[in-house]
Formats: sequence, structure tokens, C-alpha cells
Amino acid sequence: MSNNQPRLSIGLPVYNGDKFLKEAIDSLLAQTFEDFELIISDNASTDKTEEICRAYAEQDKRIRYYRNEKNIGCACNFNRTFELSSGEYFKWAAYDDLHAPDFLMKCVEVLDKDPTVILCHSHAYFIDKHGKFIQNYEIKLKTDLLQPHKRFHELLSRHVNYQCYGVIRASALRMVPPMGSYAQADATLLLRLGLLGRFYEIPEYLFFARYHLQQSMSMFCPNYLLVINDDPKELLRMNSDLYAYSVWFDSANEGKILLPHWTILWEYSRSIWLFQLSLYERLRCHLSLYTQLKGTEYLLLKDLFKVIQILWERWQIPSNKEQQITL
Repeated sequence: MSNNQPRLSIGLPVYNGDKFLKEAIDSLLAQTFEDFELIISDNASTDKTEEICRAYAEQDKRIRYYRNEKNIGCACNFNRTFELSSGEYFKWAAYDDLHAPDFLMKCVEVLDKDPTVILCHSHAYFIDKHGKFIQNYEIKLKTDLLQPHKRFHELLSRHVNYQCYGVIRASALRMVPPMGSYAQADATLLLRLGLLGRFYEIPEYLFFARYHLQQSMSMFCPNYLLVINDDPKELLRMNSDLYAYSVWFDSANEGKILLPHWTILWEYSRSIWLFQLSLYERLRCHLSLYTQLKGTEYLLLKDLFKVIQILWERWQIPSNKEQQITL
């Protein structure tokens, strides 16, 4: 590439990741495809993350390290790594996951050969905190279908959004809104990319997702690993704390009245009207929203009851203070 511009940019957002960060970076630096830049955005970590990153940046010129003065939340930090990128292709990488040495090479080869594919990822399996195999990730989606509404339908099913860690055409990523500041914003991002083009899943286990108690899914969707391979739809019925998850995505949400399930439904619906689709395709997408989310209406009611509870608690606080003053 001219002007030393890398073909691929890798964005690694991190907050207090010193436990697994070295392994994750080593996994990327060991890739057989070497024409990339690694952009690390440190979200004001308080552990040894900064020390680790600066040491790696001194050793490898492909690494660019940035540190936020304050924690700006997950979504903003993810978006920042893409904003700082310059490659034709882009990939997000987590501070705790690992990749086979030929992951990047095989993904780039697919994108180079087929312009209709905008995102390439691979089969995945779970590893524990020691890097040992736990089980395969068995949810396979038909996101290589030609029709946008069929890809939309597939991506509405319950999954863990690991496609976000595939290699993506940067031109396609610029056509969708940045990752939103609400729970499951990564799922919405994938939905929108799916409306733009096809995904391709390499039929090899090249991505290793680490399962540990400090990760977001473990904190806000407890026991997700127990149901993920048995019945993906059970993920909807889990006791997920989408309020805390929304704050994790954007720290500015803390203390606000939120309607996380209503927000997700709105963003899913809005996605259908962001791109050029035929009327038939739009109608099919709306039909998929109904069929795929049917049976979860109680989650919308749950949001409303939560708002009533918060407002009631806020109303009681000044009332109690008045009573104390009177006494």
C-alpha cells in the first residue's frame, strides 16, 4: 500500500485488561498476515494496562496506543478505535480473546475474492481463563444469503454477536451509524451491516472466545454459556440486567431513566429504513421483527414497571425529608 497505509486496521478497546491483554496482543502479532496496524484505546484503566500497552508499542511500530483521560464507556471506546483507523479493512479485537495464526489471512482472502461479502469471520469455540477449550459455539446463522431481509431475519435470532470480531470492509462500516450507547448495540450494528451485504463464515475454528467472570456477558447475562448451545432463544428469557449493561455501553447513562428493551426495538425498527430497500424487503423485515421477537412483549412491560418503580422511589425521597423536617 502507498504511504505505508496498512490494508487492515485492528481496533482493541480495553479497560483494566492486564490479566489477559498480553495473550491477546501476542495472538494478533503472531498472525501470518502482517500488513495491519493495531490501535489500542485504553479507557482510563487503573491497573497495569497502560504499562503493558506502552511496552508493546515501543517494540512494534504497527501498534498505536491511545489513553482516554476518563472512562467514556464501551460503545464510545469501540467507535474511537474505528475513527482512528486508516485501513481498507477493519477488525475489532477484545482484550481477552485469542485468534489462530491464520485468522486474518483467511478472512482477508475471502474479502479480496468476493466484493459482495462485507464481513468475514470464522467458527468459534470457548476457552477458559487459562486458555483451555470449554466447548464449541454452535449457533450458526445463514448470513451469506443474497436477500437482505433474509439476513436481517437470521441476525434477529439470539446469538452472542461474535461476528463483530470478524474482518469488515471499512467502507461498509462507515455507511452505518456508530455503535450506539445502549444495551445490545453491537447486535444492532450487525443487523445494519447485514442489510448492506453478505457475511461469510469460514468453516474452521479460528476464533477463541474467552469465558470468565469479569467479561460483560458474564456480569450482565449470567449463565449465558449454559443455554447458548441448547436453545438460543432462551437467552431472551435470562435474567439479563440491561440497565447495568446500558451503563457499561455508555457511562453517561448512569442515573438516567432508561427503557432498554424499547430502545432495542426502536433501533431494530429504525434499521429497516436506513438503507435503500424495496417496499417488499422492508415489509419482510418488519414481519421478521414480529415473528422473531414474539413472546417477549413482557420485557417491554418490565421496562415500564421499572420506570414506575424509579419514579416512585425518587418521589418518596423528598417526601421522607419533609417528614423529617416536620418532626
